[in-house]
Amino acid sequence: MPYPLLLGAFLLLLDLLLWRAIPVERRNWRTAARVVAFLLFTGVLLSAGISPLQPPPWPEDLARNLLATVLEITWWLFAARTLTVVIGLMLIARSGHTGRLLQDVLGAVIFLVAIVAAAAYVMQLPVKGLLATSGVMAIVIGLALQSTLSDVFSGIVLNTTRPYQIDDWISIDGTEGKVIDIDWRATRLLTGNGSMAVIPNSVAAKAKLLNFSRPNDVHGVSISVVVPASVRPRKVLDALEKTLQGSSALLAVPKPKATIKASTLESVEYEASGFVAAMDQKTTVRNQMFDLAHRHLVAAGVIWNPENDTRPWSRQRSLLEDVRIFRALSSEEKDSLSQRMIAVEYPADQVILGVDEASDHVLVIGTGVVSAAVHDGEKLLEAGRMGPGEVLGVEGLLDEATSAAEFRTLTSCLLYRIDKAEVKQCLEQRHEVKDALGKLQSVREQNSQSLLLQKPAAIKKGGFLNWLQRKP
Repeated sequence: MPYPLLLGAFLLLLDLLLWRAIPVERRNWRTAARVVAFLLFTGVLLSAGISPLQPPPWPEDLARNLLATVLEITWWLFAARTLTVVIGLMLIARSGHTGRLLQDVLGAVIFLVAIVAAAAYVMQLPVKGLLATSGVMAIVIGLALQSTLSDVFSGIVLNTTRPYQIDDWISIDGTEGKVIDIDWRATRLLTGNGSMAVIPNSVAAKAKLLNFSRPNDVHGVSISVVVPASVRPRKVLDALEKTLQGSSALLAVPKPKATIKASTLESVEYEASGFVAAMDQKTTVRNQMFDLAHRHLVAAGVIWNPENDTRPWSRQRSLLEDVRIFRALSSEEKDSLSQRMIAVEYPADQVILGVDEASDHVLVIGTGVVSAAVHDGEKLLEAGRMGPGEVLGVEGLLDEATSAAEFRTLTSCLLYRIDKAEVKQCLEQRHEVKDALGKLQSVREQNSQSLLLQKPAAIKKGGFLNWLQRKP
């Protein structure tokens, strides 16, 4: 081999070019190219009679000796870099982004060992004295950087024990947010209001930590309501249990529950809690639970401020205020219509209106939970759940259509019937009622078609969750 030293330098340059040319996404190819280049570089040095464990054998040839010394030192650094790349690939395969900090620390140790070895074997320096001096310096630097080193080693502990990782939603000592980065010094969180919180790793390692993303398929959601102590607890608990049944987004297992949280002489605090399958559902489901709780508590006759209740309406009259298609009616028209609403009780698990059936009445839910399901071939798919203030049986008012869904009671229910002749009279007198009814039917039809086009696994999370929960 006429020019082994120049060939070694060429291999180093080729390695740098390949490392730049191969995309970062192809880690395996980059690592393989570096390992092959290192092995070829080692072979070139050995074929030229150069050993990284000994000084160059040409002390009389100054230029050749200097180039060989540089290549031997480069071999140690090249070996350290190759080893860190291989270890980094293994850590990423096992732990992903969370292994980056440990990779950096191991890389620093490997390079330190390589530098000491190059000084000892290639340059024949007194390593013992160097290590002693570096030990004293390490103590001085360690005392000066005690806080920073605490963060670094705490970061290593966090990355090895992995109480949280990138994209987890956590709370550290009351600071809640999404983990966006874990580096040498700190953990960075993106909070709910869009700001970034920087938590030192030493603080995170010692603090009380809540990880809302573990386990990744169950996430708790709860609401609290405060009711006057004069209201019987059983009445409130029944209303909250119907609230939990009214949300189809809540998982059946673990089972949702309603409990008494705290009490005073003036009030009692209740909590309704359950679990959802995805973290991004929590806000939507929590807001829905508050709305359902209010409607079911009102339906149960719970009044928060009886002194300020200036509208002593009947239950039928109060319901008409919440039914969207009747909001255009005057107060006198609503009074008149409410007097002709007939209460009908249904036990749990009874079909109120079947698919392709037509009702002679518009039905307004007074209390309880009703499930709406549509046909998908041979089976029924639950489209949504309805609560107090929502209506069914409106098909046939504007055309000859029949019900596209099956309505079945999930709990015992009290519904109020309104003769369709009465509603048609309202349609003739008030075009706003007709417009609202047309919009309601159009939205339900579109959402029904959208549900049937979705894959079965996505039905529980689909936009059709709000079908019939749009308060008419």
